[in-house]
Parts: sequence; C-alpha cells; structure tokens
Amino acid sequence: MKPIFYDTETTGVKPGKDRIIEIAAFDPSENRTFCTFTNPERPIPAESTAICHITDEMVKDAPLIRDALSAFIEFCQGDVVLIAHNNDAFDQLFLEAEFTRAGLPMPQWIFIDSLKWSRKYRNDLPRHSLQFLREAYGIEANQAHRALDDVLVLHQVFSRMVDDLEMKTVLKLLSQTRQLERMPFGKHAGKLLSEVPKEYIRWLLKEGALDKKENAALKETFEKLGVLA
Repeated sequence: MKPIFYDTETTGVKPGKDRIIEIAAFDPSENRTFCTFTNPERPIPAESTAICHITDEMVKDAPLIRDALSAFIEFCQGDVVLIAHNNDAFDQLFLEAEFTRAGLPMPQWIFIDSLKWSRKYRNDLPRHSLQFLREAYGIEANQAHRALDDVLVLHQVFSRMVDDLEMKTVLKLLSQTRQLERMPFGKHAGKLLSEVPKEYIRWLLKEGALDKKENAALKETFEKLGVLA
C-alpha cells in the first residue's frame, strides 16, 4: 500500500454547492506529480480567489470535472492510500460530490486524514493547520493554498509525523480510540481539556461543533469529564 498525497482548491467550503477548481497529487514512491485546474462552469467568488489566487481567466480553458477526475483516477492506480490535510471534513467530501455530479463511480480508495493524526498524536502542539505544522517541523515555506505546493509540504510534514511507520500501521493507529488530553482547536487550543471553561464547551455543543464527525473523540472526552450534562 503506497501513499499518494493530494489536495483540492475550491470555489467555497460547501461540497453540495461549491466546486473543485484545482486538484493536485504527489506519488513519492515514483516521484510523480499530478496537477490540473478544472473549469467549474461558474464564476469563482472573489473571496476564494483571494485565498488560492486562482482566477476565472486561469480556469476558462481547463478541463471539465469529469475529464479531470478521469485523469486523477489514472494517476491513483494500484494499491494506494490517499492522504490529505482535513481530508474527512473537506477534500474527500468534495471528491465524492464531484464524482456524483460527473456521473462517475468513485474508486474504493482508502483515505487518511493527516489533520486527525496530528490532533491525535501531536496534541502537545497548540494548532494543527498545515502551515503551522510546516513551521513546527522547520520545513521551508512555499505558495500556501495552491494545491501542488500544499501537497508537497504535506508529504514532508506527514513523513516527519509518522516517521517509518507503514501505512497499514498508520490506519490501525488512527482507528484506535485514544482519549484526548488537550483542546485541539479554537481560542483554548493547547489547554488541558479539564481546564477548558464550561461555558465555552456548552457554546461548542450549541453551535454543533461537537457533533461533527472529526470531533467525536473530543465530545466523548467531555462527556467522560461530565461537563456536557
């Protein structure tokens, strides 16, 4: 099982509404890269361009999503595991939505969310964004929020985090429940969970943050601490 690191840039943050405008991937075992713009067939919002610096002019002659996904499938052949930062709450959801829109069956890929690994096994860190991890590991900066640049940084970051562990071992460790010790995000990031103000925890619950799939372990820990009653 070989890793392939990937990333998507999009017109927004809602998979059911927004579209992928760039897909990139890196296969370190063969030192191959993949990168393509996609034409979303709609204007790119100014706020999205401000983040990823992708304009309507850059994607006007790009392939439509069906052709881009077909090329991505070809790149990801074999016994692979796809790795993205915030995969479970973002990139994979966009892939699934775009495969559905394109009328293509999505391959039965196995995914790893490097954000979950960082929150679980580097809970000594106050933040877990890709750029914060890049700085923490002393990795040289590049053009953040462009798909291929983020992918190449992610490969370096993830390689440092898991060292020489095989992908099967990484998947097994991620599947194991481990009680969190510190708040993984927000204004109290890095604080011991027992020290997070109850008012803040109740606010998270009210806003639905603790009901998200990626925060299941956090909610379970707060329940064990008796602060959600």
